[in-house]
Amino acid sequence: MGEIDEGLERSERTRPIPQSVPARVRFLLKGAKGSTKQLATELGVSQRTVQRWLKGQGTPKPAAARKVEQQVRAKWQPKVRQRVRRQAERAGFLLTMSGTFGYSAAGKSTDDPRPRLITQQMPGDVARRLYEARDAGATQTQQEQLLANALQEHYFKTSPGGGIRAAGLTCELNDVAWMDIQL
Repeated sequence: MGEIDEGLERSERTRPIPQSVPARVRFLLKGAKGSTKQLATELGVSQRTVQRWLKGQGTPKPAAARKVEQQVRAKWQPKVRQRVRRQAERAGFLLTMSGTFGYSAAGKSTDDPRPRLITQQMPGDVARRLYEARDAGATQTQQEQLLANALQEHYFKTSPGGGIRAAGLTCELNDVAWMDIQL
């Protein structure tokens, strides 16, 4: 999972997702109405394997671990996630990130990448595009490009008073050292 996905998910939950395999399996069993057979079918493993995981005996193979992770993330606090998503799409989010940006602009400018620490309130339409991209299975790179385009528009081209500055500037996000998304 990428940093953008993790940032969105960190903002979406009020309780931490279960970390241990037995706790994750117990959570998934609630949705399977307690049926280890049904859960085993959903995960593509044997019923006995699910029973061993419940007892803490053994760990899932990488493919099964990914399936467990995906199902837990998909089913964890769906109403909280929906409420937070609606709020982010309506009011936007605060993006704080440290990254390296490359630039190109008219005359006497440089395209040398520069490290920057940026804190910017992003509008709801950016949150909507990020969620839609994530839902469609966009890669980390594609999501970073969405953020770079949004930062280009809302940080580099728009002045604090709402006017336009650096109209011909294009921005490329070359590297993300870290980021935090607050909804």
